[in-house]
Amino acid sequence: MKDTASVRPSGTEAHLHYASGSYQVVKPGAWVTCAVTGVPIPIEDLRYWNFERQEAYADAKTASLAWSRRNNEG
Repeated sequence: MKDTASVRPSGTEAHLHYASGSYQVVKPGAWVTCAVTGVPIPIEDLRYWNFERQEAYADAKTASLAWSRRNNEG
């Protein structure tokens, strides 16, 4: 995972509608926010999301952590 916690990409945050295997741009922008870590993810680096929860993840490890947390909820 890139260390993006201290570096906010230039431009505005994008709003996306996530689908299975793709996404649609609702509001153009340069980055989205990781649902788990809060770090910005440049659109060109976005590879992981959950279309059912409409969440973006910074990397595979973070996506796995989100899945694990959801499945361990009471």
